[in-house]
Amino acid sequence: MTMPQPTLVPADMSAPGNLAAHLRALSERREWTHRIAFHQGHRAFTHGEVHDLAARAATVLDDHGVRPGDRVLLALPDSVAWVAAFLATARLGAVAVLVNPELTPPEHQFMAEDTEAALCVTGPGLDDRFPRRSRLGADQLIALSSTALPAADAHPVDAHTPLYIQYTSGTTGRPKGVVHCHGDPKTYHDLIGRRLLRVTQDDVTLSVSKLYFAYGFGNALVFPLFSGSSAVLVDRRPTPAAVDELVARHRVTLLYSVPSAYAALVADRGNGHEACFASVRAAVSAGEGMPAGLGKQVTELLGAPVLEQIGSTEAGHAFCANSFEHNHPGTVGRPVPGFEVELRDRSGSQVQDGEAGELWVRGPTLTPGYLNRPEETERALVGGWLNTRDRARRETDGTFRHLGRADDMEMVGGITVSPLEVEALLRTHPAVREVAVAAVADERGASRLRAFVIPATPIPAGLEAELICLARDKLAAFKVPRSVSFVPSLPRTSTGKLRRHLVRQGAW
Repeated sequence: MTMPQPTLVPADMSAPGNLAAHLRALSERREWTHRIAFHQGHRAFTHGEVHDLAARAATVLDDHGVRPGDRVLLALPDSVAWVAAFLATARLGAVAVLVNPELTPPEHQFMAEDTEAALCVTGPGLDDRFPRRSRLGADQLIALSSTALPAADAHPVDAHTPLYIQYTSGTTGRPKGVVHCHGDPKTYHDLIGRRLLRVTQDDVTLSVSKLYFAYGFGNALVFPLFSGSSAVLVDRRPTPAAVDELVARHRVTLLYSVPSAYAALVADRGNGHEACFASVRAAVSAGEGMPAGLGKQVTELLGAPVLEQIGSTEAGHAFCANSFEHNHPGTVGRPVPGFEVELRDRSGSQVQDGEAGELWVRGPTLTPGYLNRPEETERALVGGWLNTRDRARRETDGTFRHLGRADDMEMVGGITVSPLEVEALLRTHPAVREVAVAAVADERGASRLRAFVIPATPIPAGLEAELICLARDKLAAFKVPRSVSFVPSLPRTSTGKLRRHLVRQGAW
């Protein structure tokens, strides 16, 4: 589908200072106050309404004892209340702790204690989740804000003052708190939203990934507020049918999701373009590598290009991305302007083009470190470079092909095996919807390669034998799974990433 070229708004060159104050001033200066900022259900909120609500919410948080430097934990679903609570926290010079409201009580307790949260703002069903902490319900915050006077001038900060903490996704164990600063969001927008994705005030965003994750935070909060555009907020992960309806109703132009959600979107459909996606000008994919062939299916379904990218919580957003000018399906694109990316072997030496190595990145929004984890900070951040623990290969055209996580590699019989290669092959079978491969210890403690498959239903007779034969025909003997188990789901984080350490246990 050929789309008209958007007219880019000139970059805002003023120093950000306090993010909340900067965004409000930007909205007024660009005359966005009457433009829609967020769609929530059947209600629309303008940029002016959002910034006014945030200023009033800052008064409420101040009345509840929040002071500059305090940490305010936000455990609530995507909503205007989330946005107001975040901007109010920023306005006070406090630090927002962004957490998934669907985590377990022990996980929430860990994050509240790890950050020493002075106040917890919670969504529905979490009234008793933080018994040892001061708590304020999101509905209560909004009700009190409606009668509160707007807070006085925003607390003065600079671009390097801590603004928020996000936790890593925990694919390999206990998550770590990653610190980001007031200047980082403007950089996300300048380098990615404005420059690569060409977000303008006429765009409408739908991000399947939520605000409390790095990917969703940039997509659905930073880009709209810095561009004068709007975003559709959904309080839960939308089903494919819900995505269809939301895109059609709001005329969504930018769709952001993860590969597993895109796979669900194309499942049980024809390969042709669907009319409900006529407004979409681009889809962005991150979180995990896009399986071979899926990108083409999504492009055909949406009638729009799929732009793959890779980022991390530590970098704040993407550090390598495809763009409209340079889109190479099957890769995560080129380094985002302003970032440097290197591939190194285990000794720390750079590898040649075409060779696999670990991704190291350096750039303007890299975290200063993990909260309360000096030793882990020292291991991950070396000389200003972040060891992402992602494996990749640099192609001759300068793009990077993601090869999975360094800790994804499996050891079978003393030989290192990449499960991604096996998964990619098994996924070519038409009866396989999703698959994960891992080395699982047998009753004697020996590691055996096993495949866990979400099959198409009904399960064809003899599918296990077919998959093992397929692997034997195409792969070396040591890469062939010893068995195939059919499962209803795979263990994933809320960002869609596979929790491979749980797959290795053989049950979840």
